[in-house]
Amino acid sequence: MKSQSRREFFKLLGLGGATLLASSVPAMGSEKGGVNNEALGMLYDATMCVGCKACMASCKRVNGDYGSLSYERAPFDPDGLWDAPQDLSGSTRTLIKLHKETDSRWSYVKYSCMHCQKPSCVSVCPVSAMTKDKVTGVVDYNKDTCIGCRYCQVGCSFNIPKFQWEKTLPQIVKCDLCRNTNLREKGITACAEVCPVGAISFGKRKELLAIAHARLQDNPGRYIHHVYGEHELGGTNHLYLSALSFEKLGLPNLPDNAPAEFSEKIQHTIYKGFVAPVALYSTLCFIALKNQKGQEKNGHKEEGE
Repeated sequence: MKSQSRREFFKLLGLGGATLLASSVPAMGSEKGGVNNEALGMLYDATMCVGCKACMASCKRVNGDYGSLSYERAPFDPDGLWDAPQDLSGSTRTLIKLHKETDSRWSYVKYSCMHCQKPSCVSVCPVSAMTKDKVTGVVDYNKDTCIGCRYCQVGCSFNIPKFQWEKTLPQIVKCDLCRNTNLREKGITACAEVCPVGAISFGKRKELLAIAHARLQDNPGRYIHHVYGEHELGGTNHLYLSALSFEKLGLPNLPDNAPAEFSEKIQHTIYKGFVAPVALYSTLCFIALKNQKGQEKNGHKEEGE
């Protein structure tokens, strides 16, 4: 009687696990968000930029990132008389660089967070310190939640998030579209507000795409006929126009499919509703039941002999 009850218990567990797995997978597989063209973003036109770096100065002033450490300064600035960082860092959220192909062919390029439609940094963060606002599309960071694992750095295809190695209580630093500063107070990012030539446009993604495509149509010989960020990795809210190859400007050549979407589909399918543990336990129960039956069969044979 006891043996029969145990078998029934194992069967019920296995059946329950299989039912939960079957009912959960289709629902999770259908979770797929589209592109939010109402999201806020920026369009950077490299053909208009004059390299004044007013955007960098304004970003530091508004967001409190004053000063850089000596290793961040340019090698020709040993005395630290001015701030000339060579890369994004724990104190630099926006960066202007010069790419020189030939003496007559060169271009400035702006680096800052791309605010991806499907951000990998948000996907890989184990504690949700990286978040994406569903309405504005802004990818933000919560220092109080962060555990310092730096998975966001590894997960970002654009190598944007930076860690404050020099600080006792370090944080991850990246552009947040001035969400808590200039955007809240003036409705525009600090970099776009001060750009003297209009190389940085701010607005909704759909408006920026309309501006970009209009420029491509009106000036076909001026640009590479491509809006960088329109489709890369499922789309970004920081868009680019350029006369030179985007790859040469340091922007990676990426597919349209977002790795975050693929990985999350797998993770959510496995873990949502506690499917993986239940399925694993059900499998173990099945194996245990099978082994028990084998032992009972062998026991009956020995008794018969």
